[in-house]
Amino acid sequence: MYKKILIAMDESRHSEEAIKHGLMLAKVLGASVTVLYVVEEIIYVPPSPYMSPPPITPSLAQSQEEGKKIVEKVIEKGKEMGVKVTPMVTVGHPASEIIEHAKNHDLVVMGTLGRSGIVSLLIGSVAEKVVRHAPALVVGAKGNE
Repeated sequence: MYKKILIAMDESRHSEEAIKHGLMLAKVLGASVTVLYVVEEIIYVPPSPYMSPPPITPSLAQSQEEGKKIVEKVIEKGKEMGVKVTPMVTVGHPASEIIEHAKNHDLVVMGTLGRSGIVSLLIGSVAEKVVRHAPALVVGAKGNE
């Protein structure tokens, strides 16, 4: 059925649920797992030269290193469960990167914040965009905010 599973994650508790589900599913099915962490590159262009700069944010390299540390934790969980996990940290727009990497996988497992109504309509969601373009299992954490 599913032989190659992509777990798309961030640091949220919703991703923790997705990781649990994805690794368990991979173990039961004998599937391999790729865990993907996307660093979103934010470019600030002030609308006028008189505006103050934004608060200091981590550099791209720092964000990538943080992503690698987060992915390493999933690799360790995979080892404990006997599941082979391949790490991947990329830079780009999260939905676009996940959809692109989903082309090489049978299933995408990811968490969602569970937004609905006007909030979802106005800002959209990465999970919603991925579901429209890739076979995905979206996992919400218990007690959504």
